[in-house]
Amino acid sequence: MQSRLKLYTGEETPVSTPAVDRVSISLGELAAILTDATQSRRAWLRDFDTEDVEISSDLFEVLSTYWNLRRRRA
Repeated sequence: MQSRLKLYTGEETPVSTPAVDRVSISLGELAAILTDATQSRRAWLRDFDTEDVEISSDLFEVLSTYWNLRRRRA
């Protein structure tokens, strides 16, 4: 069977989109892992510096307020 070359023009919709793997973890467990990795200066932590993390809006408000108050005191 002869294979056909297909030119992609950007107008076609992909047949399927890759599934995104998501995992739930408690904030306490995540904080403990990140604290240990930061204190131990683990190199792999820098590999994820630009990764986006989804959090609830109320947690975002608390973290933003904390960060702003902390910077004012410094």
